[in-house]
Amino acid sequence: MPTTLLCADTILTLDTQDTRYAPGYLVLEGDRIREVGPQAALAGRHFDAEITLKNRLLMPGLINAHTHTPMVLFRGLAEPYSLFTFEGWYEGIRSWEAVLEADMIADAVAVSCAEMIRTGTTCFADQYFYMDHITPVVEQSGLRAALAYGIVEMGDAAARERELGAAATFLESIQGHPRLKGWVGPHAFFVDNSPKAIELELALADRFETGLHFHLATSGEEERHCREHFGCGAVQQMERLGILKRRLLAAHSITIPSEDFPTLARYPFTAVIAASACMRSGAEIAALDAMRRAGINIALGTDNVANNNSYDMFNEMQTTAKLMSLREKCPAAVPARDILRMATLGGARALGLENETGSLEVGKKADLITLSLDDIGWAPDADLSGTAVETALVYSVSGMHVRDVMVDGAWLLRDGAWLTLDYAESRSRLNAAFVRLKARRKEGQRLGG
Repeated sequence: MPTTLLCADTILTLDTQDTRYAPGYLVLEGDRIREVGPQAALAGRHFDAEITLKNRLLMPGLINAHTHTPMVLFRGLAEPYSLFTFEGWYEGIRSWEAVLEADMIADAVAVSCAEMIRTGTTCFADQYFYMDHITPVVEQSGLRAALAYGIVEMGDAAARERELGAAATFLESIQGHPRLKGWVGPHAFFVDNSPKAIELELALADRFETGLHFHLATSGEEERHCREHFGCGAVQQMERLGILKRRLLAAHSITIPSEDFPTLARYPFTAVIAASACMRSGAEIAALDAMRRAGINIALGTDNVANNNSYDMFNEMQTTAKLMSLREKCPAAVPARDILRMATLGGARALGLENETGSLEVGKKADLITLSLDDIGWAPDADLSGTAVETALVYSVSGMHVRDVMVDGAWLLRDGAWLTLDYAESRSRLNAAFVRLKARRKEGQRLGG
């Protein structure tokens, strides 16, 4: 199989030993990493293709562990609302979703994927409906993804049967895909998914041997509901029902009582922190440091861009780090190195992909990004083999430093130019779809009035 040599000024592997090489090289064979090491070891060797990434830092691609790609249509529309409460979500989002049309979805997803690629994301976890329109676009983008069919049932038996049937059809259709994995996506246990729906969602996850991607503890509503109806907290009820035995991607996890942390640490549970969305909605701040010290896996996500409003995971790392220092009243309460790992290997573990991606190691998939060392934001004479580079990546670099993106050994972005998506065309069509969306909502309000 042909080999490709990549040489860069510095390579951060973000493996468990935090190995780095400055300067470094990486050899690709097909879609996997065959070698990684210091450039001094290359003397006299030749490869089928050789690429010098001058003045570039090479690192694993970032993993956005929670978003809703079609909701780029709603960017800027939810400012008066906290999307972390049922009422705010219903007024700020659900009323717009009620007038969505299927033909608006593809261009929204294309714009979202393009923004993620441009800012260094190589893998993401999505949760939404219209998966038959989402999946082809994600496939075309070249990104790796865990796509969860979103289910909002509200105790409606007809809706439950319809949505679970659609979810099963989607999961069947995506089985065996090399980059895309289907998940089950209850919007929120107990709040808008009834006990019967939960029972069937667990059975569906078991049938397709996959995980569940849902919202948890955004405002304490689940906790209050469970104590009122079941006489215990939400985590205890989840354990009683066997939910915790499945692979779980729990978005936000803000108000989980600290006494439940040891319980969650015993299970394949990941808390996905979306710090920017938390701040924009005026929510409480998740006890990230205490959760990670208890042994809970932590990943980072942007949430939807009506609630963030950006897909830039570098911005998300910076916001998370600063917010945790503010919460704990301690500088660098969570070290930059740990924040980087949450945005890479933490996300990979969450999705069950830790043996495939999340770090640059021999045998893993070639999912990587490069950043320009010529752009603003780097420390003067930064030691590229030391911790200064980690600090810069978390606190001063942005996604606009990203120059190249590769997934599965294929370039999605080269020198800042998209190779798999036509952003300008998708953006133009998205703008037209937004005009239609506003007109449909206005007409619906007129008729409803």
